[in-house]
Amino acid sequence: MRPKKTSIALMLTAVALTVACGYGRPRTSLAVADTTDGPEMPTYGGTEDIVRHLGYTASYNHTTLCPDWVAWELTANEAEGQVDGQYSFSRDPMVSRPKASREDYSRSGWDKGHMAPRADMRWNAQALEESYFFTNICPQDHAMNSGAWRKIEELTRRMARRHGSVLAVCGPLYTTHAHGTIGSAAVQVPDAFYKALAVNTSDGWQTVGYVVDNSPQDGAPRRYAVSVDSVETLVSLSRGVVTDLFPTLPDEAERTFDPNFWH
Repeated sequence: MRPKKTSIALMLTAVALTVACGYGRPRTSLAVADTTDGPEMPTYGGTEDIVRHLGYTASYNHTTLCPDWVAWELTANEAEGQVDGQYSFSRDPMVSRPKASREDYSRSGWDKGHMAPRADMRWNAQALEESYFFTNICPQDHAMNSGAWRKIEELTRRMARRHGSVLAVCGPLYTTHAHGTIGSAAVQVPDAFYKALAVNTSDGWQTVGYVVDNSPQDGAPRRYAVSVDSVETLVSLSRGVVTDLFPTLPDEAERTFDPNFWH
């Protein structure tokens, strides 16, 4: 039986007060020329297990057995991808142990929730297959995964089609650890999830963040929207490491968001 659901509303309030006071594949013009860091790549330290796949880059946490973050760039052409196929969830051969497995999720009551969605990876068979690595998976509430989280994923693809490209970073948040762990490997179930998006327009960068409790959630994306600055504060508190999700973007672009832009 799952532990009682919790909310991160109080933490978001604290973040608001704090703010008030206070992937890398080189494919498009948005990405840098080398294979290390692009504008969609968060800051990271030397102790993280950074894994670079064709469609996404992930920072895998060997304590939580979930990614700290997954980052990718989705172009308009990629958002129209039609590649399909049947793939099994599997351990990432590029990640050292300990790591999660199918058995940890079996009969747990939690979905194997994609961070970088399979629908974002349908532009290439290899990218699609690699989206099923547990490097890209977290335990998610089924109603949230198929509800609010899916709607944010669909919004991401709309923005890529509309503006040519969107940068995305998402991952789990751990606040109270109220959901405990699953499986013999003790995969930690997140309290919530975040996603940060950035689009480069003729008027400059537009950004937005979303924070969704890991509980039955089916609201429109606007309901969960916050500034990227607020998300970064939550991520930093969750990870215990100061995190900049879009370190190459101007700071002012992350302080506010335009809800009318993100629809």
